[in-house]
Order: sequence, then C-alpha cells, then structure tokens
Amino acid sequence: MKIKLARKCDTLHRERERMSDWGPVFVAVVLFVLLSPGLLFQIPGKSRVVEFSTLQTSGLSIFIHSIIYLALIAIFLLALNVHVYIGS
Repeated sequence: MKIKLARKCDTLHRERERMSDWGPVFVAVVLFVLLSPGLLFQIPGKSRVVEFSTLQTSGLSIFIHSIIYLALIAIFLLALNVHVYIGS
C-alpha cells in the first residue's frame, strides 16, 4: 500500500514539474492593469484625494500606485502563495 502511494506521489510531482506556473504572471498583469493611474482611480487626484476614471496622471500618483502595486503583489505571491498550473 505504501509503495503505491509513493509511486502516486512521484507521478504527481513529475506532472507538476512539467506544468508551468502562471500564477505570478497572471496576478502581476491583472494588478498592473487595474492599478494603472487614472484608469479606474487615481490617488491623489488633481482636485480631490481620489478621482475616478480621469485618464490623467502625475508623478506623485505613479509613485503612490507603484507602492500599492508592490504591497499587493507581495501579499498575493508571498503570503497567499497563488499558483495557476497550465500544461500538458
């Protein structure tokens, strides 16, 4: 019984090695698009603290959005350990 279980674990391990881990790529692309300054929101805005769908940006808002991006990417990839396996 133990030999069958060990063989099954080895087979699963070999399958996982052949598959590609697309989780970090997917998370990074989605966060990059959603956190583009001015697309959905902009912190800080021209006349308010938060403005929505302005399609304008400034140096300060790029800096703030990059800090938010860094924090969220660290949470998703390091703390939550997101993985998406695609392969044959």
